[in-house]
Amino acid sequence: MREAMFIKKNVEKWTRYQQEKSANPDETAERFTTLVDDLSYAKTYYPRSKVTRWINSLAGEIYQDIYRNKKEKFSRIFDFWKYELPITFAKYHRILLFTFLAFSLFVAIGVWASMHDEEFVSSILGSGYVAKTEENIAKGDPFGVYKDDNQFSMFVYIALNNIRVAFLTFIGGFSLGFFTLKILWSNGIMLGCFQHLFFTHGLGLQSILTIWIHGTIEIISIVLGGASGFILANGIIFPGTYSRMESFKRGAKDAAKLLICLVPFFILASFFESYVTHLMGRTYDSENNGGLPIWLGFLILGASLTFMVWYFVVWPITLKKRGLVFKQNNIVQRLYSNNG
Repeated sequence: MREAMFIKKNVEKWTRYQQEKSANPDETAERFTTLVDDLSYAKTYYPRSKVTRWINSLAGEIYQDIYRNKKEKFSRIFDFWKYELPITFAKYHRILLFTFLAFSLFVAIGVWASMHDEEFVSSILGSGYVAKTEENIAKGDPFGVYKDDNQFSMFVYIALNNIRVAFLTFIGGFSLGFFTLKILWSNGIMLGCFQHLFFTHGLGLQSILTIWIHGTIEIISIVLGGASGFILANGIIFPGTYSRMESFKRGAKDAAKLLICLVPFFILASFFESYVTHLMGRTYDSENNGGLPIWLGFLILGASLTFMVWYFVVWPITLKKRGLVFKQNNIVQRLYSNNG
């Protein structure tokens, strides 16, 4: 059968399935069976067609509805983190890439501006902060800013502040992404200035091994928070085959899911900053009082970067190639997803 005839024969049915939700379990099961048959036929004869991706998304949505109505088990939490979240990330890798490139550009602008204007760093970071940091460098304690007598209070404050920033980038999606971009701009410029400040004093490598112990997870999480805002905006601007309201709901749901999953990462980054970073900073203190070995700094930084890249990039791509995997009643069902 020609693809045009196949679409003409079934498009009314698919549109009805998409727009009219069924409250009858038997009808829902029948719809799912019908869509799986259509999907099997479409993947056989039109594997790269947009209609194949559409049918797949409809079948996946119905399956998810059925799955949500089942009694949840504790293993559902494990499956959520191992499968559901990475599958969501895979759908938006292009947006994640755009966010990363935009943030990297803003960091580069911060470095470039700092190199060409000596006052730029003070105007961004604040003259008091810069003066205090330079004072610490002069007395042989370059990372003294991370020392705090009340580490728990520092931990709570940093965690809440980072979560707040990520939440604001998500809310920025309602402004079609402009406010999200503004937050990424300000944070990127600050990071560029911050790193330039240490490099100009010959502490580039030391700053990377110290600051990025917590910064690896923290900065990547902020970028991902920005991506959640753009996902929300994308759902509003580009509805695709869905109504704008339905597209908005889907984008908001996925963006919120991404935002919520970042909370434990921000907590972990805040723990590193409050309890570990200052110990690494002591390694470069003139007194070297109780500092961590350099190899441990490399290990923490490398492990953090490897895990973040694997979980948010490599593993989602792997699952995308395998297909969406759902476990129910010890039966593994596979719905192939090509939703870009």
